[in-house]
Amino acid sequence: MRDLTYPPIIGTAKTLFKVLGMSFQTSGTEHIPREGGAILASNHVSYVDFVFNGLAAQPAGRLVRFMAKKEAFDHKVSGPIMRSMHHIPVDRAQGEASLHEAAEYARRGEIVGIFPEATISRSMEVKEIKTGAVRAAAEAGVPLVPMVVWGTQLLKTKDHDADLWGRGKTIALHVGEPIPVTGEDPVTETALLHESLTVLLDKAIREYPVSPEGQWWAPARYGGTAPTPDEARQMDLDEKAAREAKRAERD
Repeated sequence: MRDLTYPPIIGTAKTLFKVLGMSFQTSGTEHIPREGGAILASNHVSYVDFVFNGLAAQPAGRLVRFMAKKEAFDHKVSGPIMRSMHHIPVDRAQGEASLHEAAEYARRGEIVGIFPEATISRSMEVKEIKTGAVRAAAEAGVPLVPMVVWGTQLLKTKDHDADLWGRGKTIALHVGEPIPVTGEDPVTETALLHESLTVLLDKAIREYPVSPEGQWWAPARYGGTAPTPDEARQMDLDEKAAREAKRAERD
């Protein structure tokens, strides 16, 4: 694919991060293949995760094509940018078609970024994840590479004020060993992905330069004050119900 906008956007972002005094903790970037396709499956703690996740592929000299909500492609400003970077629109009404497109990208040698939790985790833990990442990797015959991002929730996440400039913040990007998948048992293979993401998240939290104790952005089981997984699940259900009620009222 021709990339006229993606490389300069990355260069501009790196310069901005440096000016803002942001720092990065990374590990496992050698697991990103230097050639050939892959599915890069990440946890999801903020609205800006995809801005940073692609940096994990930079040491391998690769660009990541992210799956993102169709609405981002429909916007008059972000739409042309997203399309120029060859990201993949996800229409939730036609989710399977989007997954097949992601698999086709990977089959053609692209690295495709997927957030298998589908929505941001309010608990900051790894939520229940969908089987799409496993199925796409199996369909394309490419490695499934797990990774976690941490610290981005300090910039913009659900239920909290945004601090998009992120001055002096640390962002952690940790990549795990590829998970071999066949697609014969996507539920079991997805459980392996969940386990790998959980281990990587534990590493990210324990190595982060700020203690999680008493912090709103840290999971309750680490001493943070984020909602527990059960509380977060109920909040998600309430949010969904309110959204559906609003849509019904509008219609």
